[in-house]
Amino acid sequence: MKTVIAIGAAALLAAAGPALAQPAPQTAAEASRNADDPVLASILADYEAYLRANDPISAGMEGDREALSRLPDVSRAYELAQEPVLKGFADRLAAIDPASLTDDDRLNHAFLGWVIQRSRERIPLDVDRIGAFNSEGGPGQSMAYVASVTRIASRADAEAWSERLVAMPKFYRDQLDSARRGLDSGLMQPRSVVESALSLMEPEAAYAGETDPLLKPLLDLPDSMPAAEQPARLAVAALTIAEGVAPAREAWVRFLREEYLPRAPESLGLVHRPGGRELYAFLVKGYTTTDLTPDQIHQIGLDEVARIRARMETEMRASGWTGDFASFLAFLRSDPQFYATTREDLLEKASEMAKRADDGLPALFGTLPRTPYGVRPVPAEIEANYTTGRYFGGSMENGVAGGYMVNTSRLDQRPLYELPALTLHEAVPGHHIQIALAQEAEAGPYFRKDVNVTAFTEGWGLYAEFLGEEMGFYRTPYERFGRLSYEMWRACRLVADTGIHWLGWDIEQARACFRDNSALAPHNIETELQRYIGWPGQATAYKIGEIRLRAIRTRAEQELGERFDVRRFHDALLVDGPLPLGLLDARMDRWIAEEKGRP
Repeated sequence: MKTVIAIGAAALLAAAGPALAQPAPQTAAEASRNADDPVLASILADYEAYLRANDPISAGMEGDREALSRLPDVSRAYELAQEPVLKGFADRLAAIDPASLTDDDRLNHAFLGWVIQRSRERIPLDVDRIGAFNSEGGPGQSMAYVASVTRIASRADAEAWSERLVAMPKFYRDQLDSARRGLDSGLMQPRSVVESALSLMEPEAAYAGETDPLLKPLLDLPDSMPAAEQPARLAVAALTIAEGVAPAREAWVRFLREEYLPRAPESLGLVHRPGGRELYAFLVKGYTTTDLTPDQIHQIGLDEVARIRARMETEMRASGWTGDFASFLAFLRSDPQFYATTREDLLEKASEMAKRADDGLPALFGTLPRTPYGVRPVPAEIEANYTTGRYFGGSMENGVAGGYMVNTSRLDQRPLYELPALTLHEAVPGHHIQIALAQEAEAGPYFRKDVNVTAFTEGWGLYAEFLGEEMGFYRTPYERFGRLSYEMWRACRLVADTGIHWLGWDIEQARACFRDNSALAPHNIETELQRYIGWPGQATAYKIGEIRLRAIRTRAEQELGERFDVRRFHDALLVDGPLPLGLLDARMDRWIAEEKGRP
């Protein structure tokens, strides 16, 4: 799974409003790279200025030095102030006749319209009421992630991080206000999610000295900064945390423990909350970028479970197993041969697989990113409730490599037969290739660099697991079964997420699909279930996106025949960045037609 911010991603990265100071307007030459049509180019340039001003996390990762000193305003008042600004952009787009535009301009016109429409629809729903925290924590875990991708290379960088530390208490307070609105309106996280969040927030509130993740950027300052200055800078930052951030952390723990938890319901899904069905339908539509209903997605999940289960039976027999499916799962979950013995051993195995995956990239891609990636352990302070692996985006502008994050805790729950699929998904050819290429795209408007299109990004990650078959990456029947088990995991997500939030399932009904049809370890199943409960709809994007990507590829192969070139196909999919699935279909149909006409 791609990670932009560990939790609160929507609140942190979708926040936008007119109140922050705008950067200098682009010149006509700079704006013209966005579009051939001058009116559209002007809109795209203005929207870029809007995003850079109001999404300083992404802007800073893109090399905007001024943005590195700021955090977004995630207050409800600020969100409400977006509506007239966004309406202004929508009205300007509506004044353009798409038929008058070139193909590329028409695509960007439609895409920006989709982004703005989703942003406007979100405002009256007040999604942050339930998104301020989940099973992976709250605003503190978001800020710890920002710290982990912050590199101090100069005095200006150090001063910028110090300014972000000063801004953090307000960020905490605004998120707490959002959670309180959920408490007051009944749009609440269930008790199990609150308990998971508290298990992370309580240790966070007890951080002391250099163990605090927020100090990590300042622990290794560059030699260019005078040695005598470095301890003082660290001391000032520690005082800022002690006087501002620490009380905000403590306030969160008190609020969740004393006010929220006593009123948190046992029932799990949004279907049990006021306005929950409307909200869930909105979330599913946005995450999948389709008009599929929750009922349709549930049925797709059931169909995929049946299809994948048949393939798993084949690989089970290929391994030499003569017993039934349930006993094979018990064997995989318990036999020591399938588990690393130390954290270092697991990380080394993941690193070897990552390099072996690198070796297969030139056969699949004509264009590869400049940004490298590393293999790193999930930070100890969040590993208990964290998923098995994740990807942290890098930044060439800031000198930060991408990160394939491997959870090295609970080794008896991290089977090695699943590690190849995890590596392909989170590192290469999965998230690192897709995200780094989008970040490095030279052409096209700024808004497409970091736009959140979960069905595309997570669909690509799951498609990358399938590519492992073409790469010859899975070396044993156990690893091939592990790949199918991971695919089954995503199919069960469709079943369980809609079951919980739309059909009103309890935890055992949701658990059954994973337990009975996949080799996922029990701890991973429970961690994943809490994630789906606390982050409604997001889990539906993976399989829906992968199904569409594979359908597009099948269409291209059938129409192009011997002219089909997988390297050119993948470049066409990735180099210009993610798209909603309907627009992706249109874009790739145009590419197929262009390939047919190519000499």
